[in-house]
Amino acid sequence: MIFTVLRDAHNRIIRDLRISLTDRCNFRCFYCLPHGEPSWAFKEKLLTFEELERVCEIFVSLGIEKVRLTGGEPLIRRDVPVLVEKLAKLKPRLADIALTTNGYDFVRHSEALAAVGLNRVTFSLDSLRPERFREITGVDGLQRVIDSIAAAKRLGFQPVKINAVIVRGRNDDELVDFARFARENDVSFRFIEFMPLDSGHDWSRDMVVAGREMRSTIENVFPLKLKETTRGSGTAWKYEFADGSPGEIGIIAPVTEMFCGACSRIRLTADGQIRTCLFSTTEYDLRGILRSEASREEIVKFIEAAVLKKEPGHRINDPAFVQPERTMSFIGG
Repeated sequence: MIFTVLRDAHNRIIRDLRISLTDRCNFRCFYCLPHGEPSWAFKEKLLTFEELERVCEIFVSLGIEKVRLTGGEPLIRRDVPVLVEKLAKLKPRLADIALTTNGYDFVRHSEALAAVGLNRVTFSLDSLRPERFREITGVDGLQRVIDSIAAAKRLGFQPVKINAVIVRGRNDDELVDFARFARENDVSFRFIEFMPLDSGHDWSRDMVVAGREMRSTIENVFPLKLKETTRGSGTAWKYEFADGSPGEIGIIAPVTEMFCGACSRIRLTADGQIRTCLFSTTEYDLRGILRSEASREEIVKFIEAAVLKKEPGHRINDPAFVQPERTMSFIGG
């Protein structure tokens, strides 16, 4: 097999593919899904595991090195370990298979996922307070998430990452508690600025807690030390605790410190649409190409053409910015 490099029109090399396995979720976080029942994709529109296996093999031949399985909540999809096992056959060219989950049902699948080749897992956790957790997610599930994090640690997933979307007036008063959790449990806790991807389109800049403010709040209690002088193609500035305690802090600040110039990511929605940016207003119908009996060469050309149209940046700070119609649950994080 001849391997190549997937490159966009701005000379960025695409190494990371994020795949949404489903647009469904058992949580109703205000910054993502609406309260009530969204308009789910019909089952027949979802890419099958066989289609995903084929797509990933092609993407890997084009230079993709990391695949992250997302949602919605990916573990709502049946038999996710079966898909991971299929993707693991693409190693070592595919260097990393990761999963982002809300953790509600991770324990039940954790041993199977570890056994078939999942490398890393990231949990979403926006509050350590049971009442507030229920308020944010609509589910009384904090302890289940805590248990899932412990299971991931026990099974040797490394690093175990936790994402918290920080929203002013909702959970920004827990920043120090989150940092303490990272120290006590030796995990990487990553804080993400609130982005305009909410279902109710209620986002406002006043609700954004800037990354610099997050760091300052944590450092008032736990001094931090920058681990690396560059983010590379990653999204987070990474910090260790200055006193040598275990754990890591990550700051992801797409609104106030955009990092689009080094973006190496492309996304595939659960219904088979290529999205070149979280904030794209255009999608490219890979499912249609796959199901049209297109040749491998035609699929490769379609992917390459879509990547060439990857936007130079997200334009959140542009007065003419238009929020995408599809929310995070439909796009895949």
